[in-house]
Amino acid sequence: MKNIYLLFAFISVVGFSQEKYLTKSGVLNFEASVEAFEEIKATNTNVTAILNTANGQFAALALVKGFRFKNALMEEHFNENYAESDQYPKAIFKGELADFSLENIQNTYSITGTLSFHGVTKPIENVSVEITPSKNSFNFKGSFEITPNDFDVEIPSIVSSKIAEIVTVVFDFELIKKSD
Repeated sequence: MKNIYLLFAFISVVGFSQEKYLTKSGVLNFEASVEAFEEIKATNTNVTAILNTANGQFAALALVKGFRFKNALMEEHFNENYAESDQYPKAIFKGELADFSLENIQNTYSITGTLSFHGVTKPIENVSVEITPSKNSFNFKGSFEITPNDFDVEIPSIVSSKIAEIVTVVFDFELIKKSD
């Protein structure tokens, strides 16, 4: 029930039009690994994303506890000590594709918007997005970089050398045309 409410609230953020493409199974990865130390990498395969093709508005929502690590203890530490996912359960991106036109689809667009994570909202600018259209869908993918410090995530000095200062976020969404 909570996910249904989030989806409706999410769709209303993007706006109403006849041409919306969405997914509830988008993939979001992040990596903060440092060479010579244990890999710090997680994947969330239940990201909700929506593209309004009438105006190029895009939004994505990930439940923070949906990120899976190879190491269960690392996942626990991420949720309890770093992301504080009980207090900050969602990560939300809202943005707009520059010069998007459904009639004249290009392979690459730039998206600018805001990312809200860990109670902090920061601008994310000029992210390159590859779009591959098919009959009733778009593959929508790209990546960007952030720092834990940008979102007030405190890294204890005892482990700071084992966690990258720059975190790479990679997204891949198969957005399917929503039937009205």
